[in-house]
Amino acid sequence: MRRLAGIVCLLAAAGTGAAAAGPVEELVMPGPLARAHAELEDDCTDCHRPLASGSESALCERCHGEVALDRRQGRGFHGRHPGARAGPCRSCHAEHRGRDADLVGLEPATFDHRLTDFRLEGAHRGLACGACHPEGTRHREAPLACIGCHRADDPHRGELGEDCGACHDADDFARAPFDHDETGFPLAGRHAEVACGLCHADERYRETPADCGSCHRVDDAHGGRFGTDCGRCHTDANFAEIRFDHGETGFPLAGRHAEAACRSCHAGTLGQEALPERCIGCHRADDAHGGRLGEACGDCHDAVRWQAARFDHARETEFALEGRHGEITCEACHTSSPGIAELPTGCAGCHRPDDVHRGQEGEHCGACHGSSAWRSEVRFDHDLGAFPLLGVHAAVPCEACHAAPTFRDAPRACVRCHGAADPHERRLGATCEACHNPSGWALWHFDHGGRTGFVLRGAHREVACEACHRTPVDGPSRDVSAPGDCVDCHRADDVHRGAFGPRCGRCHGEVDWEPVRVLP
Repeated sequence: MRRLAGIVCLLAAAGTGAAAAGPVEELVMPGPLARAHAELEDDCTDCHRPLASGSESALCERCHGEVALDRRQGRGFHGRHPGARAGPCRSCHAEHRGRDADLVGLEPATFDHRLTDFRLEGAHRGLACGACHPEGTRHREAPLACIGCHRADDPHRGELGEDCGACHDADDFARAPFDHDETGFPLAGRHAEVACGLCHADERYRETPADCGSCHRVDDAHGGRFGTDCGRCHTDANFAEIRFDHGETGFPLAGRHAEAACRSCHAGTLGQEALPERCIGCHRADDAHGGRLGEACGDCHDAVRWQAARFDHARETEFALEGRHGEITCEACHTSSPGIAELPTGCAGCHRPDDVHRGQEGEHCGACHGSSAWRSEVRFDHDLGAFPLLGVHAAVPCEACHAAPTFRDAPRACVRCHGAADPHERRLGATCEACHNPSGWALWHFDHGGRTGFVLRGAHREVACEACHRTPVDGPSRDVSAPGDCVDCHRADDVHRGAFGPRCGRCHGEVDWEPVRVLP
């Protein structure tokens, strides 16, 4: 029988057209072809080759190129199923069973979907075949990408692409195991707890801003003054935790500055304001000195306690604050801003209005006064002055000679102080020191012969000074008047009535008026 069929086929192949094959085919054909191949019944060579057993699969692939490609590349059902990939097509797709025969032979209930390019996992297992393979379509036409079936369900409207599996899985579509680190914006700290919609409003994912300010602008307690890079100061684990190192700005926050609110210094927009780096830039209104001590507050104060002043006046200014100077306020001397008037270092520079000496003692008050007690620490050495205090003068109170603090007005001439007590009533002139010394008024000595040229001899030694010096001296500059001839004093005693001239000594002696020497 097989040999007969081969002969018939050979004869059919040798004929031409349908007329030659018709009666023979009808005689030897096993049965009508399925409706899909009905047009091939006119020519057996479309599917068979005479005397070439096993050539049918190659002829099938000539029409079914997609299946042939799957078999060669090992994909799809025909490339994954061992029998479909290597076996003849007719082993699964038998023909000549009539027009209504099922060429596919697919049993959905027993079909192993793992042998396809799309494994049924998760929620896909419970779906009806028609959900992915609508009637009238070929099974291989079912899309492999998620978006092929779920485009209408895509809440992202395609903004995240078509690879739904990058975020979602087939078990639970709502669970999205998306690795946000791959976007360049890792979800760290509190960001990991935030719902996607808070950053991706209305399911918009493209061009989502990555800077803090874009999302937290409404929460920015600084009102945008510090820019949009909140991460410079805050952490995403705890917004209240501040990690900004202010020392990097060149202005470390030490002492009380570390407790100050940022806005107390940063009142404007960061980068658009020129912040002061000197104390006075922020504390000018708080300057209790009114600018009189300059603008370098740090020279005296520190950032921990404003009242604790540490300025070393002796080292920094070469003017040590000793005695009472250490108790006075800075403003007592610093009455104007630096540079307007240079501060004096001499006593008179500050104490000129208080100088009771009216400048007579110079400007170096420290030569006499101490800085602790102005009146009790007086150390003036009168002996170094123009009038040394000798004898009883050393025990005399200052006020006895200095009725007023203008000490240089005090008289130096004896008669200015002792004129009222002058027993000579000024007949011996104003230079008391010519006879007396300061150790005692009664202790006096005058060399009458050496000083005046008139040696006191004889009875002249016992004569009181005023006996010869009878006329008061008018003023301290005039010389003491005294007679030069005997007759000037003895005229009243001259019994000769001037007959022998004014030189009594020619006849009379100085010891005794008698006897008389007779002139030769």
